[in-house]
Amino acid sequence: MAGAGEGRQRRVIQRAAGLGRRVLMLSWEFPPRIIGGIARHVDELSRALAAQGLHVDVLTAHHPDAPSAETTAAGGGQVRVLRAMAAPINPADFIAEIHQLNFGLLERLLKEGQADYDLIHAHDWLVAFAARTLKHGRSLPLVATLHATEAGRNQGIRTPLQSYIHSVEWMLTYDAWRVICCSQAMVDEVVAGLRVPRDKMRMIPNGIDSGRVSCGDSREKLAGFRRRWAAPEERIVLFVGRLVREKGVEVLVDALPEVLLAHPEVKLVVAGAGWYGHLIARAAARGVGQKVVFTGFLPEEEVPRLYAAADVAAFPSLYEPFGIVALEAMAAGVPVVTSDVGGFREVVRHGETGLHTWANNPHSLAWGINWVLSDPELAERLRRCGRRAVGERYAWPGIAKQTVQVYQEVLADPGRAALPRRLPVVGPGVRPRYLVAEQVSSRS
Repeated sequence: MAGAGEGRQRRVIQRAAGLGRRVLMLSWEFPPRIIGGIARHVDELSRALAAQGLHVDVLTAHHPDAPSAETTAAGGGQVRVLRAMAAPINPADFIAEIHQLNFGLLERLLKEGQADYDLIHAHDWLVAFAARTLKHGRSLPLVATLHATEAGRNQGIRTPLQSYIHSVEWMLTYDAWRVICCSQAMVDEVVAGLRVPRDKMRMIPNGIDSGRVSCGDSREKLAGFRRRWAAPEERIVLFVGRLVREKGVEVLVDALPEVLLAHPEVKLVVAGAGWYGHLIARAAARGVGQKVVFTGFLPEEEVPRLYAAADVAAFPSLYEPFGIVALEAMAAGVPVVTSDVGGFREVVRHGETGLHTWANNPHSLAWGINWVLSDPELAERLRRCGRRAVGERYAWPGIAKQTVQVYQEVLADPGRAALPRRLPVVGPGVRPRYLVAEQVSSRS
């Protein structure tokens, strides 16, 4: 018994020093389930936090190629991944699917029986209901990271579905004691669009594990891989990302004829999951169909090879909260050309680590690509400075330390215990039928 008492006392001392903290992290995606950028962010952040001495439980969705639970030690801490099955019925729509997932996350945690958490860290609206339930049910402080907003993705709120997601985002930010965003552009967007007090916001950039995009292939093996997408004499302009409107692939296809006028040896390689039938038709209509190849979704191990084979990477997003693909290309030593929106303005320094071009402007995009392809000295400078910037500003150890500081700030704040008992009168999606009698009478 004395040993158990000593263990508890040691635990108290460790927690007082910020060591051995237990964090419950919620995310709807986690490798090998990769849908967007959240999966890699949560994976690499959780491991970096463990290296700082934290114990991180990641509660996420089931994937058929992964175990229901797995634990990895890192530094003085560990990462334990708990994967949850959703209800075994077909959801009526996407929102029903997300609600079923949130119930599945809660069920998984109840089965696990773990209750000794210091705080909850939720990633995006997709896990908001599970996060809110655990916060209020267990009186735990909540930190939320918003990776994007519905209004930003769609340049406004126009449909009932968009309005609903917008309201859930607002609810999550209201319940969170601190809200983290990956760029100052995102901080400003969340403050303006979701009415979050600025003193509640914290900006911590995304990170990159440079080893993940490093290609160790021999020259011969890389040449063989490259021939899958382009002839030996062709120069590759590369796009990596989801094939959705906000990523601006249409703008890149529209810019290609102008690029080919200056560099007829160019081949555009578009890598990413999504429907691309309309992009094939668009390229054919502009007479460049034979100069574009779509890889579809590529296995994780092939992405570094694609970066290594590329001459320039182009990311013409119409909306970009951060721009992790730009970091990947920079870390891999590929010159980058981006649009001048959102996080790209902060991640890429024009003329130093990459080039900015006007958003939704194929002529400007073609100008940037042609400049890199025509100027070997510029291309080499962008490669060199891009790699250095990634190591100096976007390495995970530094980002993990900033995240721990936010956790410590929240845990040291005595006000975090004053959990709100109900939603306020105003806010996106709040309806009078959800207000209690005293709130209604106070408005009359």
